[in-house]
Formats: sequence, C-alpha cells, structure tokens
Amino acid sequence: MKNNETNRNHSEHHRLNRIGWLRAAVLGANDGIVSTASLVIGVASSKASHQEILISGIAALVAGAMSMAAGEYVSVSSQADTEKADLERERLELANNLSHETDELTQIYIDRGLDQKLATEVAIQLMKHDLLGSHARDELGISAHTSARPFQAAAASALLFAAGALLPLTVVLFSTSGTELILTVALMSLASLLLLGYLAAVTGGSGKVKSCFRVVVWGGFAMAITAGIGKFFA
Repeated sequence: MKNNETNRNHSEHHRLNRIGWLRAAVLGANDGIVSTASLVIGVASSKASHQEILISGIAALVAGAMSMAAGEYVSVSSQADTEKADLERERLELANNLSHETDELTQIYIDRGLDQKLATEVAIQLMKHDLLGSHARDELGISAHTSARPFQAAAASALLFAAGALLPLTVVLFSTSGTELILTVALMSLASLLLLGYLAAVTGGSGKVKSCFRVVVWGGFAMAITAGIGKFFA
C-alpha cells in the first residue's frame, strides 16, 4: 500500500522539455538588451543629443524585433517544410511497403535494447495505434512537442527582443545625455543581463555562476566596443 502511495506521489521533474522555449526566451531578451544598449551607448559616446539617442534606441527596438521575427520565421518555416516533406515520404513508404517499415521500426527498438520478439510486438502495437505517428516519432524524431511552428516562433522572438530592448530605452528616457546616460544604461543593462543569466540557470538547472558570467562578459564587451566606436567618430 505504501509503495502505491509513493508511486502516486512521486513525480520526476525534467528540464529537457524547457530547452526550446528557454533558448528562445534567453536569446530574444539578451539580444534586445545587448544590441539596444550597445547602440544607445555608441550613439551617446559620439556626443549626440538626447533626442538623437532616443530615436536611435527606438529604431533599434523596432528594427531588431522585426529582424528577429523575420529570421525566426524563415528558419522555422524551412524546418517545417522539411518535416512535411519527410512525413509525406514516410506516408508513401507506409502505403507501398508496410512490412519493410515494420521491420525498420522493429530494428530501431532492437537497437535501443529490446529483444527481437518484444521489439516486433511493440512496433506492431504502436503502428496499430498510430501508424504514421509511430514512425514520425521514433524514425524521424518528429512529434507534436517538437514540430516547427513558424508564426509562434516569430511572434515570441519579436516580443522577447522588444521586452529586452525596453530596458535601456526606459533608462534613456529618464537620463540626461552624456556620461551619466552611458554609465546608467551600461550598469542597468549589465544588472539585467546578470538577472537573465541567473533565471536561465535556475530554470534550466545549469550552473548559476557560469551562466551569469557568460552573459555579463559578452554584454559588457559589446557595449565597450560600441562606446569606443562612438568616441572615435565624436
């Protein structure tokens, strides 16, 4: 009785199912913060006016969000087209040579550790339940959880980029131009990157110090480079 209760109460929490959206969230927000803050700092370092800095930041937000959306849409659409072509090819193979496809799925399960008899039984049962789905999942690696969704990917990338870019823009709104603006944008952006790295590490279960160090160092490097370029053209 206790064993049954333990089994019911016990649940394992794995983080692999978070990899896709976690990568998109971190990438989008990180790009929004770093690229917009770097541009703002570069323009400010060139002795531009407060209005020019703000307009540059707004342009960076809009252009960056659209670029992220377009890039993600094209990339994921290509993936979706490949998946559709593979599924159509698999559908034809199942219609024309079912026995071969059964043997193929059986061999996959044998390679994973099942004996011949059990592998054959599993393949037959799964194909009865979902003929195309069983091959899509175990032969092609395509499932409902991993299938490409271009519009969702594009929208998420644009929104996350914009959310990240809003931080340095908000700082610009409440700062005067010059050294104060540059330092405030840099410090607030680095603090946000530090928080972003920490949240990504906690959510993904990776090392917190390594994650924070990585985003802060690369973000700081990008801002330093653009500040140098701005001063060069001042």
